[in-house]
Amino acid sequence: MSKMVGTISRGVRAPIIREGDNLSEIVVDCVLEAAKSEPFEIRDKDVIAVTEAVVARAQGNYASVEQIAKDVHEKFGDDTVGVLFPILSRNRFSICLKGVAKGCKKIVLMLSYPSDEVGNHLVDLDVMDEKGVNPWTDVLSEEKYRELFGYEKHVFTGVDYVDYYKNVIRESGAEVEIIFANNPKAILDYTTSILTCDIHSRERTKRILNANGAKKVYALDDVMTHSIDGSGYNDKYGLLGSNKATEDTVKLFPIRCEEMVDSIHRSILEKTGRHVEVMIYGDGAFKDPVGKIWELADPVVSPAYTEGLNGTPNEVKLKYLADNDFADLSGDELKAAIKNYIQEKDEKAENLKGTMVTQGTTPRRLTDLLGSLADLTSGSGDKGTPIIYIQGYFDNYTKE
Repeated sequence: MSKMVGTISRGVRAPIIREGDNLSEIVVDCVLEAAKSEPFEIRDKDVIAVTEAVVARAQGNYASVEQIAKDVHEKFGDDTVGVLFPILSRNRFSICLKGVAKGCKKIVLMLSYPSDEVGNHLVDLDVMDEKGVNPWTDVLSEEKYRELFGYEKHVFTGVDYVDYYKNVIRESGAEVEIIFANNPKAILDYTTSILTCDIHSRERTKRILNANGAKKVYALDDVMTHSIDGSGYNDKYGLLGSNKATEDTVKLFPIRCEEMVDSIHRSILEKTGRHVEVMIYGDGAFKDPVGKIWELADPVVSPAYTEGLNGTPNEVKLKYLADNDFADLSGDELKAAIKNYIQEKDEKAENLKGTMVTQGTTPRRLTDLLGSLADLTSGSGDKGTPIIYIQGYFDNYTKE
């Protein structure tokens, strides 16, 4: 009988992970126990995905507000600091902002508009158009922003982020001025000491600022890159990818993830004889059609993965073949022709990039696709499945 099931993504439950836990051992044990209880077979090219949150927690990779403040003050001293382009998130940025503010005397907070980098909107696009505001050229003061747009609350969280961030800064002991602009150079009218908080555009922002007279320019990936008074750290991403842990601490993005994926891969091979792929995943990379939020607030979807997850899919579009190359066939003849086409493609290992037969396939990295699948499967709430087991992802129409 032909294989009737394609890709399966399973959430695997695990105990609550604490600092110092042997996470590699826990992941392997949970996967093997799940395989017995479901049951399902461990196969070559299955994928084990582990959320970055439990990796960082097992590592104890945390930093406090005071430790962030110390690092920021060492970089800027008593300068007025421009804080550019933060995302609007209580979970992702509020505790980081508290630490930054504690390390400064005055902050000029520059918010992008109509939305932040990941799609959280401050301003309705239609209202902005009605008011005749050009977000590419117009720099708005807080007073002008309120005059034009009033007190807007986020569609899902119900938070007025302008007031919220303003209060965080003030309560942390710093003065604050808020402006709204999208050109990084706008901040240079207020200060030449800048902490840019954008994620995926940070290198461009730093380049523009440095080329136009800024004196001190750092990004979030320059803060907490080494241990401060015994803190955790991330030597590559700093505060990028961090999440709120408590009202005074953040959980940083995990470090040394390569060790984790290699350990899980080896252990599964020893116990089952199967070569599975392993990845650590954070946010997926997809956009919400209602809230307009682009999910990727982490610097990358996957900070570490095994070699077999390198690259992009090399797939053909079945409906294109059916409607074009084999339009005169149907039934078993059509099925056989398509299977033969795929087999020849795989045997030749030819790169089909740019060919008509690939149009409509998803041109993204495997780790971004699998990380998005894992993130959607695990959710962000109380499912209790920080491990995702994916089967059949690398199968195609020829698989029996």
